[in-house]
Amino acid sequence: MASSYIAILLSRATSDAAGHEPRYAEDFVLLTADSEDEARTKALAHGKAQETSYENDRGERITWELLHVVDVNEVLDASLGDRADLYSRNFTNYDAYRAFEPLLSEESR
Repeated sequence: MASSYIAILLSRATSDAAGHEPRYAEDFVLLTADSEDEARTKALAHGKAQETSYENDRGERITWELLHVVDVNEVLDASLGDRADLYSRNFTNYDAYRAFEPLLSEESR
């Protein structure tokens, strides 16, 4: 029987523009699969399908590429209803997380 999974995909945008700093995106994708291996395969295929390259309004080439399937886990609460717990990740270095997550900065409050 198929289950719901959450996959975390990490992508990078690069550009041929002078001085461009790469940008990164972390996406959470909901998948239905019969196993974690199948969900991982579907996550990779989804991430690859999202890769793109285009010219922006300034004529600069922008390229998005999948870097990693960071994690794949079964959804914690398969009901997917109101207040359903979907995903949980544990870590030990709060300072590193705070430095990474701009929404935790003082400026965002």
